[in-house]
Amino acid sequence: MSSMGSILKVSGPLVVAEGMRDANLFDVVRVSRQRLIGEIIEMHGDRASIQVYEETSGLKTGEPVESVGIPLSVELGPGLIGGIFDGIQRPLAVIMERIGNNLSRGVEVPSLDREKLWHFVPVARTGDSVMGGDILGTVQESPVVSHKILVPPDKSGTISQIAEGDYSIEDVIAVLVTSSGTANLTMLQKWPVRIGRPYAKKLPPDMPLITGQRVVDCLFPIAKGGVAAIPGPFGSGKTVTQHQLAKWAQADIIVYIGCGERGNEMTDVLNEFPELIDPYTGQSLMNRTVLIANTSDMPVAAREASIYTGITIAEYFRDMGYAVAIMADSTSRWAEALREMSGRLEEMPGEEGYPAYLGSRLAQFYERAGRVISLGSDGREGTLSAIGAVSPPGGDISEPVSQATLRIVKVFWGLDAQLAYKRHFPAINWLTSYSLYVDTLQEWYTGNISPEWNTNRTRFLHLLQEEAELEEIVKLVGMDALSPSDRLKMEVARSIREDFLHQVAFHEVDTHSTLKKQDLLMKLILLYYDASSDALTHGADIESIVSLEVREKIGRFKYTPETDIDDEYAQIEARLMHEIEQAQKKEVF
Repeated sequence: MSSMGSILKVSGPLVVAEGMRDANLFDVVRVSRQRLIGEIIEMHGDRASIQVYEETSGLKTGEPVESVGIPLSVELGPGLIGGIFDGIQRPLAVIMERIGNNLSRGVEVPSLDREKLWHFVPVARTGDSVMGGDILGTVQESPVVSHKILVPPDKSGTISQIAEGDYSIEDVIAVLVTSSGTANLTMLQKWPVRIGRPYAKKLPPDMPLITGQRVVDCLFPIAKGGVAAIPGPFGSGKTVTQHQLAKWAQADIIVYIGCGERGNEMTDVLNEFPELIDPYTGQSLMNRTVLIANTSDMPVAAREASIYTGITIAEYFRDMGYAVAIMADSTSRWAEALREMSGRLEEMPGEEGYPAYLGSRLAQFYERAGRVISLGSDGREGTLSAIGAVSPPGGDISEPVSQATLRIVKVFWGLDAQLAYKRHFPAINWLTSYSLYVDTLQEWYTGNISPEWNTNRTRFLHLLQEEAELEEIVKLVGMDALSPSDRLKMEVARSIREDFLHQVAFHEVDTHSTLKKQDLLMKLILLYYDASSDALTHGADIESIVSLEVREKIGRFKYTPETDIDDEYAQIEARLMHEIEQAQKKEVF
């Protein structure tokens, strides 16, 4: 039921309207004669505080305000994949075709194309009993995504009719006989963005989300259905890291949210993704990607809508049984929008002016990730992994947004500006980062990759930690003061940093590293360490050990094409043992 009121006060993105007694909290409203879209965030009697998702300059008191009578919702159906939407799910490409590059205020365009025909292939049959979440049929939305048309979660009954052929998303494709009558089902669903989509059961996250980035997969893994944060100062590589994860993470669907970031960063996504070839499908990466572009020059309040719009779309694909990864860049910009709205609502501020409910809002977003059994009778499994960038001012992670995020997420990829300035990519600091999924993923790595994987990972971390401690001594007394065994540790740690952790994002081979290649490279580095340690105990000279020619071959192993890694590993291993043996004999004689 709609409700009509009038503007009483305008304060930036906050509009207070009176005469809204029949409206409800979180209803969508149309503000002024320009019909700007907004959402009711507070109600006091007949006065509604409205968060407007468009520019409010020029609004006047007394102008009409109309409540649509439904909460802010997204349209779910064929047409999402490959789409570029703003924070409130307006299709930017369609708007550009109609009115040009300038996004006019109050423009009303359907989120999904109502005229395009999709070929619907039924899976269910006439007479079948179905429940919410069951698959009615499929639509081949892109060359790699089969869009499953689901029974709405709140519907169940017997199918009396089901179609096959080409239909628009609003055409009736099935008729369901329910206990309360008949229901016409279409390919289009609408879902309130602030309410998580239901599922049958949540499962423990015990499988890794493989990203092809060695520092992530090996040292600080994230589980499928897990949550991670990437905090770091300006220029440390948050966006580039998220781009790499979006390109190479082993997920069926990618939802990328540019939440308040600079326009040039979203431009990079728009330019690169259509041209990138997905290593898992051989098709364009855009064929499994949904983009939410809400850049820093767009209205501040819409940042909140963009976060919820993105996670709801991701849940929809999760319900189909897909592995979905959502990238939010960056949640700090969303928190800044919350701070502005909180100030205009004259709420009691929390730390540094952020609202006292900042932590709970972040938690509401991240807790919608997970590995679940979807609704429906087939028990299909879907995962939703959430990776959020955090942009603390000056890289100070003691600020409220970073601290609230760290209390929620289980993986912390701490970016380091000094590493970024040294051109070390990814600039994830191995001394400050951590993953709380390591214990739950151990069994998977042991059973699927190598029994030594977890032991080798632990040895890598210990060597890096020891290097940090030895560096303090080197700064004071120089490298020559170290014992041969400590010199060797420093050299092996340097090899771990430069040969293993450093990864060239724009190299056609090194941009993505399989777990098998990562395992072999780990083994080569540790084989060099163990063989050299043994040689030192038998009298070999540290200078000879450090200057072995095979070390360059180990360092270049990461550039080996996947088809050649077994042969290359065997050759390097044989050459390493030969050179170590020669170095040892040389010192003996």
